[in-house]
Amino acid sequence: MLDDLLERLLSEGGDPAVRHVGLGMLLAAAHNRSRAGMNDELRALGVDVRGFSMLLALEMYGPSSQRRLIDITGIDKSTMVRIVDELEEAGLVRRERAPHDRRAHSISLTPDGTRTLEGGRRAGAEVGERLFGRLDGDERDRLVALLRRIAEPADAD
Repeated sequence: MLDDLLERLLSEGGDPAVRHVGLGMLLAAAHNRSRAGMNDELRALGVDVRGFSMLLALEMYGPSSQRRLIDITGIDKSTMVRIVDELEEAGLVRRERAPHDRRAHSISLTPDGTRTLEGGRRAGAEVGERLFGRLDGDERDRLVALLRRIAEPADAD
Protein backbone atom coordinates (compact mmCIF):
# COMPACT_ATOMS: atom_id res chain seq x y z
CA MET A 1 0.00 0.00 0.00
CA LEU A 2 1.27 3.47 -0.85
CA ASP A 3 1.97 5.79 2.01
CA ASP A 4 -0.37 8.67 2.70
CA LEU A 5 1.85 11.42 1.28
CA LEU A 6 2.35 9.62 -2.00
CA GLU A 7 -1.38 8.90 -2.29
CA ARG A 8 -2.15 12.57 -1.70
CA LEU A 9 0.45 13.76 -4.21
CA LEU A 10 -0.86 11.43 -6.90
CA SER A 11 -4.47 12.39 -6.33
CA GLU A 12 -3.82 16.15 -6.36
CA GLY A 13 -6.02 16.94 -9.36
CA GLY A 14 -5.53 20.69 -9.65
CA ASP A 15 -1.76 21.06 -9.45
CA PRO A 16 0.27 19.31 -12.16
CA ALA A 17 3.56 20.10 -10.40
CA VAL A 18 2.43 18.25 -7.28
CA ARG A 19 1.25 15.28 -9.36
CA HIS A 20 4.60 15.19 -11.21
CA VAL A 21 6.41 15.04 -7.88
CA GLY A 22 4.14 12.18 -6.82
CA LEU A 23 4.72 10.35 -10.09
CA GLY A 24 8.49 10.71 -9.67
CA MET A 25 8.23 9.41 -6.11
CA LEU A 26 6.15 6.46 -7.31
CA LEU A 27 8.72 5.64 -9.98
CA ALA A 28 11.50 5.89 -7.36
CA ALA A 29 9.56 3.61 -4.99
CA ALA A 30 9.17 0.99 -7.75
CA HIS A 31 12.89 1.26 -8.56
CA ASN A 32 13.86 0.95 -4.90
CA ARG A 33 11.66 -2.12 -4.44
CA SER A 34 13.12 -3.74 -7.55
CA ARG A 35 16.72 -2.94 -6.61
CA ALA A 36 16.28 -4.08 -2.99
CA GLY A 37 14.66 -7.34 -4.10
CA MET A 38 17.44 -8.07 -6.56
CA ASN A 39 20.18 -7.13 -4.09
CA ASP A 40 18.62 -9.44 -1.47
CA GLU A 41 18.66 -12.37 -3.91
CA LEU A 42 22.10 -11.57 -5.37
CA ARG A 43 23.76 -11.21 -1.96
CA ALA A 44 24.19 -14.99 -1.70
CA LEU A 45 26.11 -14.86 -4.99
CA GLY A 46 28.48 -12.17 -3.70
CA VAL A 47 27.31 -9.41 -6.06
CA ASP A 48 24.80 -6.60 -6.13
CA VAL A 49 22.71 -5.19 -8.97
CA ARG A 50 25.52 -3.01 -10.32
CA GLY A 51 27.99 -5.89 -10.32
CA PHE A 52 25.45 -8.22 -11.90
CA SER A 53 24.69 -5.61 -14.57
CA MET A 54 28.41 -5.39 -15.33
CA LEU A 55 28.63 -9.18 -15.68
CA LEU A 56 25.65 -9.08 -18.06
CA ALA A 57 27.30 -6.33 -20.12
CA LEU A 58 30.51 -8.35 -20.38
CA GLU A 59 28.56 -11.41 -21.47
CA MET A 60 26.64 -9.43 -24.10
CA TYR A 61 29.53 -7.33 -25.46
CA GLY A 62 32.50 -9.58 -24.72
CA PRO A 63 35.79 -8.44 -23.23
CA SER A 64 35.76 -4.66 -22.99
CA SER A 65 37.83 -1.78 -21.77
CA GLN A 66 36.65 0.12 -18.72
CA ARG A 67 36.02 3.11 -21.01
CA ARG A 68 33.72 1.02 -23.21
CA LEU A 69 31.89 -0.32 -20.14
CA ILE A 70 31.39 3.26 -18.95
CA ASP A 71 29.89 4.15 -22.34
CA ILE A 72 27.68 1.04 -22.38
CA THR A 73 26.37 1.33 -18.82
CA GLY A 74 26.46 5.07 -18.13
CA ILE A 75 28.27 4.45 -14.84
CA ASP A 76 30.79 7.13 -13.87
CA LYS A 77 34.53 6.40 -13.97
CA SER A 78 35.22 6.14 -10.23
CA THR A 79 32.20 3.88 -9.65
CA MET A 80 33.26 1.73 -12.61
CA VAL A 81 36.74 1.27 -11.16
CA ARG A 82 35.25 0.29 -7.80
CA ILE A 83 32.83 -2.23 -9.37
CA VAL A 84 35.53 -3.82 -11.53
CA ASP A 85 37.87 -3.96 -8.50
CA GLU A 86 35.17 -5.75 -6.47
CA LEU A 87 34.38 -8.18 -9.27
CA GLU A 88 38.06 -8.88 -9.87
CA GLU A 89 38.67 -9.42 -6.13
CA ALA A 90 35.76 -11.91 -6.09
CA GLY A 91 37.27 -13.76 -9.05
CA LEU A 92 34.32 -12.97 -11.34
CA VAL A 93 36.23 -10.89 -13.91
CA ARG A 94 39.81 -10.70 -15.12
CA ARG A 95 41.56 -7.42 -15.88
CA GLU A 96 44.37 -7.70 -18.43
CA ARG A 97 46.34 -5.28 -20.57
CA ALA A 98 44.51 -4.67 -23.83
CA PRO A 99 46.53 -6.09 -26.72
CA HIS A 100 45.90 -3.05 -28.95
CA ASP A 101 46.64 -0.41 -26.26
CA ARG A 102 49.01 -1.25 -23.40
CA ARG A 103 47.63 1.71 -21.40
CA ALA A 104 44.11 0.25 -21.40
CA HIS A 105 42.77 -2.80 -19.61
CA SER A 106 40.47 -5.40 -21.08
CA ILE A 107 37.88 -6.76 -18.64
CA SER A 108 36.54 -10.26 -19.26
CA LEU A 109 34.39 -12.82 -17.46
CA THR A 110 35.97 -15.71 -15.61
CA PRO A 111 34.31 -19.13 -15.33
CA ASP A 112 33.16 -18.12 -11.81
CA GLY A 113 31.69 -14.95 -13.31
CA THR A 114 29.74 -17.04 -15.83
CA ARG A 115 28.40 -19.28 -13.02
CA THR A 116 27.42 -16.19 -11.03
CA LEU A 117 25.53 -14.93 -14.06
CA GLU A 118 23.54 -18.16 -14.19
CA GLY A 119 22.56 -17.81 -10.53
CA GLY A 120 21.79 -14.13 -11.04
CA ARG A 121 19.45 -14.95 -13.90
CA ARG A 122 17.52 -17.36 -11.67
CA ALA A 123 17.36 -14.67 -8.97
CA GLY A 124 16.20 -12.11 -11.52
CA ALA A 125 13.43 -14.41 -12.72
CA GLU A 126 12.19 -14.92 -9.16
CA VAL A 127 12.30 -11.23 -8.24
CA GLY A 128 10.76 -10.27 -11.58
CA GLU A 129 7.87 -12.64 -11.01
CA ARG A 130 7.25 -11.16 -7.56
CA LEU A 131 7.35 -7.61 -8.95
CA PHE A 132 5.70 -8.05 -12.34
CA GLY A 133 3.75 -11.29 -11.97
CA ARG A 134 0.48 -9.41 -11.59
CA LEU A 135 0.96 -7.86 -15.03
CA ASP A 136 0.11 -9.86 -18.14
CA GLY A 137 2.45 -9.85 -21.15
CA ASP A 138 0.73 -6.91 -22.85
CA GLU A 139 0.87 -4.85 -19.65
CA ARG A 140 4.57 -5.60 -19.24
CA ASP A 141 5.24 -4.57 -22.85
CA ARG A 142 3.26 -1.37 -22.33
CA LEU A 143 5.17 -0.61 -19.12
CA VAL A 144 8.49 -1.05 -20.96
CA ALA A 145 7.32 1.25 -23.75
CA LEU A 146 6.18 3.94 -21.32
CA LEU A 147 9.36 3.78 -19.25
CA ARG A 148 11.47 4.02 -22.41
CA ARG A 149 9.62 7.18 -23.40
CA ILE A 150 10.29 8.66 -19.97
CA ALA A 151 13.94 7.58 -19.92
CA GLU A 152 14.92 8.81 -23.38
CA PRO A 153 15.89 12.45 -23.89
CA ALA A 154 13.05 14.76 -24.88
CA ASP A 155 14.82 15.74 -28.13
CA ALA A 156 14.57 12.09 -29.28
CA ASP A 157 10.83 12.54 -29.95
